[in-house]
Amino acid sequence: MPDHPVRFTPHDPDADFSVTAARPDIASRDPSVYPAHFMVGDGYPTEDDFVVARQEQGKGYGVYARRPFQRGYRVCRISGTIVHHVMQHTLQISVDAHLYDPYFTGFLLHSCDPNVFLDMGRFELWAMKDILPGQALTMDYASTEDFLFKQFPCLCGAPSCRKWITGRREPVRMPDGESDGR
Repeated sequence: MPDHPVRFTPHDPDADFSVTAARPDIASRDPSVYPAHFMVGDGYPTEDDFVVARQEQGKGYGVYARRPFQRGYRVCRISGTIVHHVMQHTLQISVDAHLYDPYFTGFLLHSCDPNVFLDMGRFELWAMKDILPGQALTMDYASTEDFLFKQFPCLCGAPSCRKWITGRREPVRMPDGESDGR
């Protein structure tokens, strides 16, 4: 979780999305969303392009665009630490390897009708739809995960919503007494 989450209202024409307005403490350093020891370069997410914030009712922290991204183009490269078990904020690379990224990709929100796709072979994030400033970057968790750290109800509201989020190879495990509506 970021040290100082920035909060703003999506599509607010008067909002100042500049890094110096949101985080004056970083105005004089590289605005990468990753800590300095990651030593990432061009093409990786910066605080000029994205903000990690909580702004949608009922949802956790998410990654929100600060500038437009065109469908079909690479949004950014991603980074993290390789771990060998599923945990919160990990993304599956292979059967026994996961990318732990508690700074950026670990905060991509789920949607059954996503606007981004993660290429876990090349460690790149691609826009599947046009993305406007203030919009959340959303992915389908089942596109990368065999098994989730924790299943949960879906709040995406898409016409194709599956109502309950699982990995692509795990059965639905609803809490006792609940139904997934299918």
